[in-house]
Amino acid sequence: MIGATLLTEIVALASAVSSLFGGDSQTSLSGSRPSFSETCQEIASSISSASNIYDPNSAKYLEDILHWTSSSSQYAACSLEPGTAADIGAALRILGRTRTPFAVKGGGHATNPGFSSTEGVQIAMTRFDEVVYDSKTQTVTIGAGQTWDAVYAALEPYGVNVAGGRIAGVGVAGYTLGGGYSWHTNQYGLTIDSVLGYELVMPNGTVIDVTETSSPDLFFALKGGMNNYGIVTKFTFKTFSQTKVWGGIISYSEDVLDQFIAATANFAANNTDPKAGIIALYRSSRGQFGTALNIFYDAPTPPPGVFDEFLAIPWSTREVSTRSFLSFVKSLLSPFHPARFVFNTVSVTSYPVDFIQSMINETHYWSKHLPEDVSSFSYDVQPFLPSLFDHNTTPTAYPPSRAQALYPFNFHFLWRAPSSDEAVYDATRRTARTLWARANMDLDDQAVVYPNYGIFDTPVEHLYGEHVPRLRAIKKAVDPEDVMGLAGGFKI
Repeated sequence: MIGATLLTEIVALASAVSSLFGGDSQTSLSGSRPSFSETCQEIASSISSASNIYDPNSAKYLEDILHWTSSSSQYAACSLEPGTAADIGAALRILGRTRTPFAVKGGGHATNPGFSSTEGVQIAMTRFDEVVYDSKTQTVTIGAGQTWDAVYAALEPYGVNVAGGRIAGVGVAGYTLGGGYSWHTNQYGLTIDSVLGYELVMPNGTVIDVTETSSPDLFFALKGGMNNYGIVTKFTFKTFSQTKVWGGIISYSEDVLDQFIAATANFAANNTDPKAGIIALYRSSRGQFGTALNIFYDAPTPPPGVFDEFLAIPWSTREVSTRSFLSFVKSLLSPFHPARFVFNTVSVTSYPVDFIQSMINETHYWSKHLPEDVSSFSYDVQPFLPSLFDHNTTPTAYPPSRAQALYPFNFHFLWRAPSSDEAVYDATRRTARTLWARANMDLDDQAVVYPNYGIFDTPVEHLYGEHVPRLRAIKKAVDPEDVMGLAGGFKI
């Protein structure tokens, strides 16, 4: 008999998953979907007792397919929770031979549809949850099923940290494989710049360790090349000392908009302190325009002059304090959205006032021209120091060039109805074209964008530029049967 707690969990998860598709019977568990039951059964008979296959009647299955936002989730034929790298290898051999579509979910924070979800076999990396700190080497090994806030919690007693995700709930694996912009990027570079090694299950099922010396081509490709080269089960990172930090969230009314614009532009142009960071949000929620500031300083107290302009603006709400880094990240919680969500992005070299004003004009325009079920959208200014790419001299898949600093300006939309998908996706593409023209008159039209923010149909040439031929050659060498092509994502 099912216990009351488990029954409650099943009902809650089923309700959440049902909302993903707006009750559409064509995508329900009993609806018309491809059948991959034989593949699921073969995998079940080939894995060890450390792993499990779950069918759609299981609460674990619902946990495995559920993502941070509903538009990222699909009903799979079954879910696999592998407990060993060898079992992932066994599954990949079967998936490749049967040509069964699959997906790999780390933290489940992907927003692009089909990137970590599938109608085939959903691989959930939940059991790869290790966080092992080595004080002698000052490194940490992290499992691919972890989230960054859990990692920060595990490292806090040691007084060390990693350049990882900026909000709670973000998974380690997808974020790192896409590059990774951190609150510590000004000091230590992108997250991939701190990676020393990977445990990788190759597309043929072989398990190898990848380092710069053991497999230089794969080491290059995994640094931003996403899920094209196999399934990473764990990462080894360099760590650094972490003190208390200062930061939180401040919101402002439209009455002080001009002051907020000026402060944002001045900080972006003039800040030279690598410990200081902001994300300035210009957003519309149910037709109401507003602004907010995520503010961070990597020490218990910021020195005078760093944030004075922001702090002098009359605020509506303010939740800023000296706190642990974990507490700061949790204050920027990224909760589950039982709605639909999309990111898009352009790369910028600066945030002058006229660009910010163009961004606000876009906010006002789209507040009147989007479907009624769009509940909110936001344009997020994320300035970094021009030296952000200088912390690594070893080539990485992303960015293809470190000669020019590029900042990942992103925008995102939240809505309810699947029937509005195409209208919202089109809006994100149109606003990107408009703002690209405003921001990048001095850049080549093919300037790359950050993979983790790119909308699903972004050409890979716009992610990896001149590195695409090398990435394709490595892909052909390690995955001649294109097993990883059976999974979603940006395909090399």
